[in-house]
Amino acid sequence: MSQWPGTRADGQHERYRSPLWPKRAARRLFDPTWIPDPVDPLVEDLKRFRVIAGLVAAVGVYTFVAQDFAFEEVLENLAIACLVLLLVTPLTVGAMLFVWRRDGPLRVLRTQLLGSLKLLLGFVAAVLGTLLLLSMGSNAGAPVLAIAPAVFWMMAFVVRAAVRINSNFFGTAAVHRCLPPLLASVTSWLMALPDLITGDLHGLSLTLGVLFILGAPVAVTGIALLEMSRLRRFHGIRLRRHPAHTSRLP
Repeated sequence: MSQWPGTRADGQHERYRSPLWPKRAARRLFDPTWIPDPVDPLVEDLKRFRVIAGLVAAVGVYTFVAQDFAFEEVLENLAIACLVLLLVTPLTVGAMLFVWRRDGPLRVLRTQLLGSLKLLLGFVAAVLGTLLLLSMGSNAGAPVLAIAPAVFWMMAFVVRAAVRINSNFFGTAAVHRCLPPLLASVTSWLMALPDLITGDLHGLSLTLGVLFILGAPVAVTGIALLEMSRLRRFHGIRLRRHPAHTSRLP
């Protein structure tokens, strides 16, 4: 007998979820089956807590402390972050390939590397597309109501995609389990250094500004060191060893 959509065989109803929802679309595009599952629940919980705490701290500082929440600055920072990702990720992976080439062939990593590159380019394209829509929406002459649904969908999609790539860093865990923490650390420091060098404290006092700028890279690096330490201790995975010789995980 035929069933209504969203009805299970036992007669109970389940919530129908369209594949067009941002959460489902982000999962389908940025969490493919070739990416290995996380192996350390403690580290994953720390990563999620850091992301949430960072968002709360950023909104709190700009809104209540500095009292200067500049929408244009947010868009500019996101664009810079995309540029950093496009430059730093291939360079860092290339440096590690140079190290690994003495320990084994690199051809066996080609499929995973191409898959990670596609995820990186796809995420950057999604972020830049969202920024374009947001800039159009902030323009008084643009048809705001017409593009509002697309803006909200893209914002939700990018947020869910960022959550998906948070633990595996664009699928680089499929190349080497230590690549995601390494890339996260390098990227976070390169994002913070320009503000430290130029002295841009975002309207905060010296002490609070330095703490705010260094908070993200210090936290990311601490979690990354913990993750690599636990990978080495419990699974025998070392960053300098070729993936074919280190991984004991599927």
